[in-house]
Amino acid sequence: MQSATKRPPVSKKGPWTGRILSALAVLFLLFNGVTKVMKEAHVLTASAQLGFPERTIVGIGILLLACAGVYLIPRTSILGAILLTGYLGGATASQVRVGNPLFEGLFPVIFGVLIWAGIFLREDRLLSLVLLRR
Repeated sequence: MQSATKRPPVSKKGPWTGRILSALAVLFLLFNGVTKVMKEAHVLTASAQLGFPERTIVGIGILLLACAGVYLIPRTSILGAILLTGYLGGATASQVRVGNPLFEGLFPVIFGVLIWAGIFLREDRLLSLVLLRR
């Protein structure tokens, strides 16, 4: 039996564009998570400016690496995108709370958009579910 909803035509460029966007976002997030786990000096300084005690930085880095790992696994990528959205929302709230300039506050939002754009372009089923629903 054929479904009443039609899927958009599958593009060959869309999935590759999605993979590239996802890879760029994940590479940055992995770098960020590793520098937090390693307690790199610049990360400790920036975290202190945001009001985070040094003892919390490794846990935040492990959380970020775990969320990025869930996003990297194809079967759990949508759950990973949801988890990363929550993480990045907290990062945005932290930037806004301390009154940082607009770009610093929007930086996590930009990565959230990259994460979701990447998954939308890779998963045509997700695109048809969210955007073309009647």
